Amino acid sequence: MMLLSRGLEALTSGAGCSIHSFWRAVALAGLSLALAAPAGAATASAIGRAPAGQVRFYQVADSEFDPYTKSPTTAQKEWMRAHYLRMSTWSSYFDSRVSWFPGAWAYKDSFAIKPDWPVFSQHPEWILRDAYGNMLFIDWGCANGTCPQYAADFGNQAFRNFWINEAKQLIAKGYKGLWVDDVNLEFRTSNRYGTAITPIDPRTGKTMTIANWRRYMAEFMEQLRAALPTAEIAHNAIWFAGSTSDPYVQRQVKAANYINLERGATDKGLTNGTGTFGFETFLNYVDFVHSTGGAVIMMDYGTTNTEREFGMASLLLTNDGRDMINTDQVAWSAPDRWWPGYSTHLGDSMGMRFKWAGLLRRDFQCGMVLANQPGSSTITARLPQSYTTIEGSVVSSVTLAARQARVLRTSQCEAGGGGGCHN
Repeated sequence: MMLLSRGLEALTSGAGCSIHSFWRAVALAGLSLALAAPAGAATASAIGRAPAGQVRFYQVADSEFDPYTKSPTTAQKEWMRAHYLRMSTWSSYFDSRVSWFPGAWAYKDSFAIKPDWPVFSQHPEWILRDAYGNMLFIDWGCANGTCPQYAADFGNQAFRNFWINEAKQLIAKGYKGLWVDDVNLEFRTSNRYGTAITPIDPRTGKTMTIANWRRYMAEFMEQLRAALPTAEIAHNAIWFAGSTSDPYVQRQVKAANYINLERGATDKGLTNGTGTFGFETFLNYVDFVHSTGGAVIMMDYGTTNTEREFGMASLLLTNDGRDMINTDQVAWSAPDRWWPGYSTHLGDSMGMRFKWAGLLRRDFQCGMVLANQPGSSTITARLPQSYTTIEGSVVSSVTLAARQARVLRTSQCEAGGGGGCHN
């Protein structure tokens, strides 16, 4: 699997739980509820909206996950359909498996061309080049004087037509949508040693401007959206690449149903507050995506239970009922290793997140979420009542260091039928 957008680290109260059984039935049946989207938003039918306190999971079914998809039993197939709202998959391996997991998205990189692909020799003019005519690469995986993928000129209409035709063929195989990698609105081209090089713009003959780079990518994604109006489309994009007031950023986001946030809230480069890489800025970007009619996938890179809970809490602080979370660790999400926290269901939100006792807080029908931002001092806060933690401990106060969070359930919901709002 290749997730190519570079992370910041490299750069720098009430019960009300009767709704639980209904929404669990919706999730298990795989029903999709139609949503009205703001004007200009993606036109594909959106994934149904669930309560904002329900965690919904997006599984990356890469080669590490093959043991679970190769020859699953009927029970295993049912388990995956019940626990994974969508899966990122690769054609042609998964082509024969779409029939039992119809929520599959096919992986496709936005501008990668590999040297062993026929198109490389057939259309060398589609490769971006430096001022000396040398072919450029996508800045990823470079070692020993070579990189695995050349960088295509996504501003070239012939390349776009070729790429979109391949995308149509994937949807025709039964895939519900596309997970499009490298929808980067920042330069991501290098020489064969991984040194960043700004390409020459084939349309001007001069060094490409960042405005044109962004325009070409936004136009490309809009053409894809128009060609596949009913497919679900996710962009793996760099959230800090350009201001949300940039018209090309807005156009790119509106061309997708989902924006994948690689590294999610566990990106080590996030800082405190509302600066360029601030945690609040990151959450505000999610709000911006929601305002366009889109949703996000929090691709959590946490490696400990503490990081995992912080990543999930960050999802719940912003979730509008359509967002999903993912982990890059199969050890936490596989059918025989499922982390129970990913089954969290706190019911409907009682409002938006707000600052409380130095923490970020959001209340739900069946609990609350508290998070302490990166770079903050350790904070101890007394809770308005007793709550139950993910681990099952009953607490009346919490102590959170920087980058720590608590997902808390109320005792009333714990006592409710079927475990209240917690799956």
